[in-house]
Amino acid sequence: MTRRVSIFGATGSIGQNTLDLLRRDPAAYQVVALSGGRNIAQLAKDALEFSPEVVVTAFEDALPELQAALAGSGVAVEAGAQAIARAADRPADWIMSCIVGVAGLVPSLHAVRQGATLALANKESLVAAGPILLEEARRHAATILPVDSEHSAVFQALIGEDIANVERIIITASGGAFRDWPQADLAKATPAQAQTHPNWSMGQRITIDSASMFNKAMELIETKEFFGVTEAQIETIIHPESLIHAMVGFQDGGMMAHVGPPDMRHAIGFALHYPMRRPLDVARLDLTQIGQFRFYAADEGRYPALRLAREVMRQGHLWGAAFNAAKEVALDRFIAGDIGFLDMAILVEKALHDMDRAGLLGTAPRDLPDVLQADQATRERARTIDV
Repeated sequence: MTRRVSIFGATGSIGQNTLDLLRRDPAAYQVVALSGGRNIAQLAKDALEFSPEVVVTAFEDALPELQAALAGSGVAVEAGAQAIARAADRPADWIMSCIVGVAGLVPSLHAVRQGATLALANKESLVAAGPILLEEARRHAATILPVDSEHSAVFQALIGEDIANVERIIITASGGAFRDWPQADLAKATPAQAQTHPNWSMGQRITIDSASMFNKAMELIETKEFFGVTEAQIETIIHPESLIHAMVGFQDGGMMAHVGPPDMRHAIGFALHYPMRRPLDVARLDLTQIGQFRFYAADEGRYPALRLAREVMRQGHLWGAAFNAAKEVALDRFIAGDIGFLDMAILVEKALHDMDRAGLLGTAPRDLPDVLQADQATRERARTIDV
């Protein structure tokens, strides 16, 4: 039976890996919608290959280029946030949400409202609006499957288990570009240095977030929201090999660890084929060649983003939306050379406390506009903070 599939964020790494899996069994899938940003050449190429019903660029000024590239193809072409929302309303069985940033909230919400299976790779959906998204999924009998490698690992370790028996969840981190740097040198770190990952090649923003541990901080908050555990049950450790993605510890002292190559196609393929496991052409580990797994404490003094994530988890309400917004502005300012590497965490903490003192974070969000209002207000404040 052919499954109808949409991918929001198709031109990014997750989207491209998803298309790679669809390409291996084209008769099994009908692509409904693809969205992308400014990489129009790739978006058009994918649209010509997979013939979706509609293809959308997030940027309205890029619409003429996309229209020209797809002229005569029969594929509908649209642009802008509202067009993405309309595309997400098109009936689909399985929807990948991998748009980076708070913009990914919209297709995530629209996916669950039509009762589809949502493959969730957009961190902001759970960090900024976890309770709203999860409640909508329950209301519409939708399924959410995590695609971040860490959360997919936890999900797989919990199959057949009672969450009430879970004592701890351990999320691993590579340590990023500066894991071996003396702490005294971090203040001088440049954006160019921060975007050189020791294990793999990723985009600029996520690689810098890895170096600062803000990416891991977001994952801690996601863990709390998705699995319904407490802040105290969640841990993170540095694992330089990046082969154990997460571990779940149970109240009898036993642990389940998910071990695999750092290939996102595993987590994507698990979500695509769930509840079945299908063959995947990914590397198989030779443990005799690896030789050892190393683990180090993730010092919250060295990585203040982790400490801030714990405060966000304890506070709840709109703190997640504010945390994400402030983090994105801090990253923008670091890349622009306006603030230093260590200043990012200082800026985020100041923004959170300023917003809290103003009384803007202490109530639970009722709907998406509440989240977006907190997001916008925090961004405006974070742009003006001196550090």
